[in-house]
Amino acid sequence: MVSKTLAKLQLPTINLGGENTNPGTSSWTSTCNNIKQALEEYGCFIAVYDKFSLDLHNKAIDVIQPMFELPTEVKARNSSNLPYHGYYKPGNPMPLLESLGIEDALMRNAVRSFTNLLWPSGNHQFCETIDQYAKKVAELEQLVLRMVFESYGVEKYHNSHLNSTSYLLRIAKYRVPQKNEHNLGAVGHTDKNFITILHENDVNGLEVQTKDGEWLSIDSSPQSFIVMAGEPFLAWSNNRIHAPLHRVIMKGDKPRYSFALFSTTKDTIETPKELVDDEHPLQFKPFDYMGLLQFYTEDVSRMAVCTIKDYCGISDRARSIPVYQHVEE
Repeated sequence: MVSKTLAKLQLPTINLGGENTNPGTSSWTSTCNNIKQALEEYGCFIAVYDKFSLDLHNKAIDVIQPMFELPTEVKARNSSNLPYHGYYKPGNPMPLLESLGIEDALMRNAVRSFTNLLWPSGNHQFCETIDQYAKKVAELEQLVLRMVFESYGVEKYHNSHLNSTSYLLRIAKYRVPQKNEHNLGAVGHTDKNFITILHENDVNGLEVQTKDGEWLSIDSSPQSFIVMAGEPFLAWSNNRIHAPLHRVIMKGDKPRYSFALFSTTKDTIETPKELVDDEHPLQFKPFDYMGLLQFYTEDVSRMAVCTIKDYCGISDRARSIPVYQHVEE
């Protein structure tokens, strides 16, 4: 069993529905600030999203379960040139975890291609449900992103960021550990994408580490999501937003099924000049997601630490150079 210290604190829960999502209202402004504060303090929060129905949750859970019953050689067709984008077969260091990935998940043709890869004769129900699921969850991600940009006063950059965003949907199953088998479902790690939207069945297991080093056990419901910042979001915000270490600890006697919608941008990521001043000197050079991902995967020990500062952090010497002047190191 994995030993852990669970904090008594609770992750903030933010209602993203009704007047709270009506731009220009006081409720909208208050919600924007609540999201910013949650991401700065915890790096994540629980979002209650009333536009996501319980019916869609149930359908999504129902269609993915038979997928994991397919032969391993069939699931292994889900390959990718990018690390952690294709099929993950259970093994060290995560024997309880099995997952598959759908790249460009908002494109219907991509979902259809993934479906036909596993079911050459087709699986209409799976394709329709996952296509609908990805689009609905992406709406939540885009709403959060808009609210964060507005809360920092940099909303003018929102559209260009949105236009360059791509999505990976990972679908995972965590089996119940056998007797005398450890209960670690996913090792502690920080995300290397911009924003992650996590959603699970009725089996909780996600734990998030606070800045003080304690672990929060996260309880969520079928119509709630965990919104989590990745390292690129930390760098974009000039180290204001926190990218939390998180893991999965299996409990109980039922498998855990989860969805993770990962968003990232195809463009170069750089801190808006509005977030750089004397109090907050520039801390990161412009970078791209693919470069960070390659750097991260070159050394497995980087999984459990925040790697963005090693990858593109600006040294104290470089900070003495005027903002946005090219730095040679």
